[in-house]
Amino acid sequence: MSDHAFAVLRLLSDGRFHSGEEMARALGVSRTLVWQAVHAIGEEFGLTVFPVRGRGYCLRDPFEWLDMGAVRAALPEDGARWTLTLAERTDSTNTQLMRRAAEGAPSGLVLAAEAQSAGRGRLGRRWQTRLGAGLTFSLLWRFECGVAGLSGLSLAVGVAIVRALRKFSVPATLKWPNDVLLDGRKLAGILIELSGDAQGPSAVVIGIGLNVADPGEVDQAVASLADAGAPVGRNALFGALLAELGDVLGTFQRDGFTALRDEWSAYAAHRDAPVRLSFSHGEPVDGVALGVDAAGALRVRTAAGERLFHVGEVSLRATA
Repeated sequence: MSDHAFAVLRLLSDGRFHSGEEMARALGVSRTLVWQAVHAIGEEFGLTVFPVRGRGYCLRDPFEWLDMGAVRAALPEDGARWTLTLAERTDSTNTQLMRRAAEGAPSGLVLAAEAQSAGRGRLGRRWQTRLGAGLTFSLLWRFECGVAGLSGLSLAVGVAIVRALRKFSVPATLKWPNDVLLDGRKLAGILIELSGDAQGPSAVVIGIGLNVADPGEVDQAVASLADAGAPVGRNALFGALLAELGDVLGTFQRDGFTALRDEWSAYAAHRDAPVRLSFSHGEPVDGVALGVDAAGALRVRTAAGERLFHVGEVSLRATA
């Protein structure tokens, strides 16, 4: 049924009314199958379709489908570094690219998905959003260095995302180590997974999930581009993100995080603010966030003096 539901959704996503007969004819199926697909849209994707006698069906929240041709058109001339692929449904774009990386896929491979059944964020948290309400993709980037040379990579990716968003007048900020915020609420998240030898080379998969519209019910305070009054389409946004990611990853590959540290600090949401760090094991630590060092470790002034915290099983929240 999912294939038929997607096909009906593509007809309804313009926000206009379409009769069951019209859609059945366009898809070469029965009206009964269209009716079943409309019900599946609500059950499987959580989207609301209004049925109106004499007019047909209308999707309450129309959205723009991802179109790799439109994304390519939004890229600068050097956008050829990216190989763009799209899945209507998958378990996780990161999982799929990690598998392809192990099979020798080239650097610059990008996989976007309209829907994920097992999307995840850092520390194993689930990443979920309504169909059409977010932008979810992963990209593969190969480095000659080993894992030790990739310190600060998640922070560098955050810089790229904020650069792109600010081009659309979205005042996004960064929360160490891998969240993008809007008015203190989570707008986007970053998940980095890697494989390779200690001395290199390394294959890195960078997963990004960004809320374009209300993602639906989630277990934390979230924001979307709609909250910022930014009417940017998903394809234009995708192109802008890839353009900035290409630039930032090139800088990181040449010069490491040091070259991006000052810019990250300028975007930091909690610099010189009281914070609490929590761990999977052990007591939390309270202090004042002082920024990051050249490797991307968080500097915190505590009652016992300044301490450094590295990306791992640690999470941060403001305490004031």
